Amino acid sequence: MATLTAARAAAGFPVGGFAGAGVLNVAYGSYTLAANPTAADIIKFCKVPAGATVIGGWLRGEDIDTGTEALVIDIGWAANGGTGVGATADPDGFGNFGVITGDAVTELKPEVSIFLPLNGTLKSGPVSFDAETSIQAVVNAPANAGGTGVLWLTVLYVFN
Repeated sequence: MATLTAARAAAGFPVGGFAGAGVLNVAYGSYTLAANPTAADIIKFCKVPAGATVIGGWLRGEDIDTGTEALVIDIGWAANGGTGVGATADPDGFGNFGVITGDAVTELKPEVSIFLPLNGTLKSGPVSFDAETSIQAVVNAPANAGGTGVLWLTVLYVFN
């Protein structure tokens, strides 16, 4: 198990601030997997600021699992030290995606790639954080073959 940190999730990277109530903000990060990740690896992609209300987002990337797919990645958040929803980590709070295939899906993503909209707790409505929070992936199973390439995570949020 390793913790892999993208540049936009690093301790010294500035987090966005208040841009006005209802203004759409974006947190994003990318990580290049130089080697196949192992089970229990954590990929920290980005951070959202205190007061952020997440309304959506997506995981995108190359088809990094070739052959018979086995790669399983969940998207969620790390415990943030606050008192609200983020006080406790939820490793699949934004998506328990099961085995990720890079197969093309007509009318959704016509090319071979990864495109997964965030869902999980968002299916019941937006999720608000009262403290700065790291948005991360947890690898539950490595890729069958390959496992290298770039993954991007985009998180859409507003301030209320």
